[in-house]
Amino acid sequence: MKKAVSILLAVLMALSCVLVLTACDGNNDPTDPATNGDATPVAQSLAVCLASEPDTIDPALNSAVDGATLVIHAFSGLIGYQQTADGNLELYAECAKEIPEGTVGEDGKVTYVFELKDGLKWSDGSDLTAADFVYAWNRAASPLTAADYGYMFDIIDGYAEMNEVDDNEELVNPDAKLNVTADGNKLTVVTTVEVPYFYELLAFPTYMPVKQSVVEANPDGWATDPSTYVSNGAYTMTEWAHDSKIVYTKNENYYNADAVTMDTIEFYLSDDANNMLANFKNGDWLFIDDVPNAEMAALEADYEDEYFVEGQLGTYYVCFNVNKSLLPEGNTLEGAEKEAAEAEIRSALGLLLDRNYIVEEISQAGEVPASSFVAMGLTEVDGSEFYKNAGSSEEYFGYYSTAKDAFESNCATAVETLKKYYTYDEATAKFTNFPTVEYIYNDNQGHQLIGEYIQQAFAAYGITMTLTSQEWNTFLNTRKNGEYNIARNGWLADYNDPISFLDMWITSSGNNDVQFGKDAHADLAVYSVDLTELGIDYVVENGTWAETYDYIIGLVKSSTDAELRYALMHVAEDLLMSTGAICPIYYYTDVFMCDDAVSGWFSSPLGYKYFMYSTVAE
Repeated sequence: MKKAVSILLAVLMALSCVLVLTACDGNNDPTDPATNGDATPVAQSLAVCLASEPDTIDPALNSAVDGATLVIHAFSGLIGYQQTADGNLELYAECAKEIPEGTVGEDGKVTYVFELKDGLKWSDGSDLTAADFVYAWNRAASPLTAADYGYMFDIIDGYAEMNEVDDNEELVNPDAKLNVTADGNKLTVVTTVEVPYFYELLAFPTYMPVKQSVVEANPDGWATDPSTYVSNGAYTMTEWAHDSKIVYTKNENYYNADAVTMDTIEFYLSDDANNMLANFKNGDWLFIDDVPNAEMAALEADYEDEYFVEGQLGTYYVCFNVNKSLLPEGNTLEGAEKEAAEAEIRSALGLLLDRNYIVEEISQAGEVPASSFVAMGLTEVDGSEFYKNAGSSEEYFGYYSTAKDAFESNCATAVETLKKYYTYDEATAKFTNFPTVEYIYNDNQGHQLIGEYIQQAFAAYGITMTLTSQEWNTFLNTRKNGEYNIARNGWLADYNDPISFLDMWITSSGNNDVQFGKDAHADLAVYSVDLTELGIDYVVENGTWAETYDYIIGLVKSSTDAELRYALMHVAEDLLMSTGAICPIYYYTDVFMCDDAVSGWFSSPLGYKYFMYSTVAE
């Protein structure tokens, strides 16, 4: 297949079906071992570079795409993804013998019984049982673990009790557990309702097992030391030279080890796209997950069979910390009036950005300018795309028109809005008292170029924005802890449902970098919701984030009416966009390079790369 294609068409075609995901190259079924064409299998080694030093590769704690790729090579869940003969991806029973149907009880709860494959082992040779899944899931869901993705378990019965707190923020039921039980090799799971993406959750890294004795012996360091990184997947970690490389070696105790064709994978660690490209060109690295923006056109022409641009379910965006004020010194606004002003200011700043210029002149990888947060490619019940049914800038405050001829009017609207709060010099057409703001981003040429563009766009109106670059793992924690003013951000779907872009913003989410409902924002009662038109008797005027947004997401998670679910998700996105704290820039594409000697690897629109069934031609 031709690797560089019309991106918009590729995205729409690749992401149109649930669980049918784009595959890039090769066609290895995990149950069909390869021998590289020889009578005797040839020892294989592959050098790749995904990103820089990961923040964590603990399955429960990781929330980054590069970390997830590392996790899925070392761990296996009940369900996994495999490539089909036609080049798509599908779910298959991995640690489970089969994918069972759920039984719906009179109370609406659904019971699933998974039987594990016989003889499953940890990489240290010890037996893996259903109890290991029970431990891992309760650990990941526990508020004491404070996992970014802890909220992913909220569809399992018992999660609400585990996380209930009193007025003093103390746990009400400290001994509560998820309704997940083990009986030998049988795992019984009870969900609160039928969940359309339940099986996809089970294939997600956070749902993978970890060995209790290993974790509890060294809770903070077990996942950083090859000697204690006990896993159950295709590979074990045999070396971690920090800030240099991580080496994975085939796990002979993996239940499907005979199908794993790549014996060793060296994951080199770098955030320098120029360094990646240099190592690719000289043959040292056979796969790189980033390229310099300025080189894209030449690479597409010169490396037709090795340069890939694929569709992704994701949105690149700028986020504002809602607990950091943008109002000028001496401002006296308080409460609801102050927050309304902050939301207007944040939205106005977003209007000053030319998304078409960014995708055409800076990112240059066929991205589509974004007008809303939920990514393109996610579909509604009727098959239409969710983002096309989102509110427009005319209907709902906070959305952005991305039409090329709208940019001038967007800027004019922004200026008139900002004049309400700042002093404007008509002679210079600039604001004179906008406070200096800081924009943080992780080390990466593309992020830097976009940051510099935003800096220049704001400077044209008298707004000074400084740029600060941080190493990847430092950046993740700075943003998560709310120690920033404005930041670059991006989100890829965790599964094929719009809720994966919306439930991350609930108050308790570890991925809620904007700080909605946290600290000072927790008691801010300025949001309103009226759900009566959807047949729900719930009206709140001037409510908190928990009383409005969190409540809507709770309804989405508990609804079994597909049309109502989607209608509620649109209400949630309308509220999210009205804050102005989410400034979408473009819908992602995935740009990477792979040497044409490598076959059998594949990629997914969720951002993960799979190398375990690859081979390298001599």
